[in-house]
Amino acid sequence: MINEKIILQTLTEQQDYTTSSNHSKWISRKEETLFEFNSSLAQVVIGVRRSGKSTLCHKVLLEHDIKYGYVNFDDDRLANIKTEDLNTILSCIYQIYSTDIQYLFLDEIQNVDGWYLFVNRLLRTGLHLFITGSNAKLLSGELATHLTGRYNEIHLYPFSFAEYCDFHGINKHSITTKADAERKLAFMDYINIGGFPEIQSIKNKRAYVQSLIEAIVTKDIQKRFNVKNVDALRKTAHHLINNACQELNYDKIAEFLNITDNTTRKYIDYLRQAFLFQLLTKHSFKSKKRLRNTKAYIIDPGIQNNRDNAFAAENIGWRLENVVYIELLRRCANNFLDIYYYKSSSRAKEVDFVVCSQNKAIELIQVAYDIENEKTFNREVSSLINASSALSCNNLTLIAFTDTKNIELQGKTIHIVSAIDWLLKEL
Repeated sequence: MINEKIILQTLTEQQDYTTSSNHSKWISRKEETLFEFNSSLAQVVIGVRRSGKSTLCHKVLLEHDIKYGYVNFDDDRLANIKTEDLNTILSCIYQIYSTDIQYLFLDEIQNVDGWYLFVNRLLRTGLHLFITGSNAKLLSGELATHLTGRYNEIHLYPFSFAEYCDFHGINKHSITTKADAERKLAFMDYINIGGFPEIQSIKNKRAYVQSLIEAIVTKDIQKRFNVKNVDALRKTAHHLINNACQELNYDKIAEFLNITDNTTRKYIDYLRQAFLFQLLTKHSFKSKKRLRNTKAYIIDPGIQNNRDNAFAAENIGWRLENVVYIELLRRCANNFLDIYYYKSSSRAKEVDFVVCSQNKAIELIQVAYDIENEKTFNREVSSLINASSALSCNNLTLIAFTDTKNIELQGKTIHIVSAIDWLLKEL
């Protein structure tokens, strides 16, 4: 068991750190509206490491003038904590924050085996809990099993482009030539730097991303799943980063890394569970086709180039597509909408995204960086029109680096939207 004096010292120093932070510089996040402060449900924020989960929780609690106790379990002094130490943790919280505390913020609590038993007990006593975690299976899967629906799950991603603009003081609405140019420059920076909050103020971005990937591989995956061949896991991650937005060929990846097909599938699923990647399946009413034709997208565009020996393609169109997909995930998750891509045959040009409400397509979205070339333009819009007929959906959107306008073609209206306008659209 950990000495109570050490726990008291650790929690006191954590309290000093949070109270001394400059809260006025914290950027507003859309997810702030999803918290249920007076609910009996645990408020669970999950997402990739360093996406701002802790800051989000501190921000909403402080802005609602809520007195709360705080424990960050991702602290080396609490690394060996056991389930039996959690009651001592609670006692120390009461000693530091007073016994009338009604809200507790448990940061990265999944580091403790059996944490859900402790959470369950606290919920039964009527305490309001805020919880964060970086492993999807651990929180989503085990919360569903052990808390039986007594939680409100909030997904947090790195900064969106709109939040990136807020952080850097970019005017999102002015129609002046200067403001328009600043937004375009900001977008090119965004798809290279990415949206991780801390990286915005760090000069050595490569070292930051390298350490982030390594932490995900070793802390979130290797230890959790007892992975023996960590080098193959690491190479799998970098292979997917270099080939973002592409269909996964498990056989070729397995052959390239000299591992089995089953191991390849496990490694990719582990990387998904740790939020390094988001997968996209093909639109089909046959589950076999959905499982077989999966594409992988990076959780943040800054991960592609800010690495040692990075060989990611310089295709800006793919980077824009990746940014659009992550933004769609932000927008659709809390509206109970699903996203797929559509491809009628192996030779057909695909439609990048099909937004569905249950089994009905409600919007088709095509992404293309440059549609000034007539051949490119015709290819992109013909894919939308063909899919529109096949899926009985007439809400057609083409996102590109162009002016926003509507066109009529073959009896269909296609909404051509500037990528920057679409990303900055307030919903």
